Amino acid sequence: MNEKINKFWDWFLANNERLTMLSEYDNDEQTALLDELQQELTAYCDGLTFDMGEQTKNGRRLTISAEGDIELFRYVVELVENAPDIDWWEFIPFKQPCGEDLKVHFGKYFFETKKMYFQHLENEEEPDILGVRVALKHQQTDDEDLLVGVYVTLEAMIGEFDCATLLGYLDICPIPENPEKENFYPLTDFPKFIERFKEEREK
Repeated sequence: MNEKINKFWDWFLANNERLTMLSEYDNDEQTALLDELQQELTAYCDGLTFDMGEQTKNGRRLTISAEGDIELFRYVVELVENAPDIDWWEFIPFKQPCGEDLKVHFGKYFFETKKMYFQHLENEEEPDILGVRVALKHQQTDDEDLLVGVYVTLEAMIGEFDCATLLGYLDICPIPENPEKENFYPLTDFPKFIERFKEEREK
């Protein structure tokens, strides 16, 4: 284990009790402690972030993310693989799938997956590269923030790892008058489509 990994987990162990009891502190104390955690994570690898789950009867979950940057994935895996065994904590690499029927806020935009559609964009020259077009109610689809928001929504549906490693091309469009006739499918079917796509690639 390298020195930076040791340093991060040494800090975590030293602050384990404070982190476990996070919800018992006031907002300023919570913010300060979480800022400390982010500083330690950045010291290990700049570009990584975390998400801390709510405390449950089984403890807390800490998810380490590379924010979709594939070049940093190995640092996420290495950190989590070397996590100490701490009671009441579960350490997870990458943002995990959240389900099919989601409501996602991103900036000024709101995405409801059951009201969106997707289309598989096939490329015969590169069949292993997944292209996807997402149809949504917004008409001004040239807004970069809107495209990023759709990516964030897909990531929430299928998880950070699959979204970053499988999705090679993404664009967006308004919902056609007859989506099914133009080979669009409900976006809630996207996770199942991804599983089939992965199975085909492995054959």
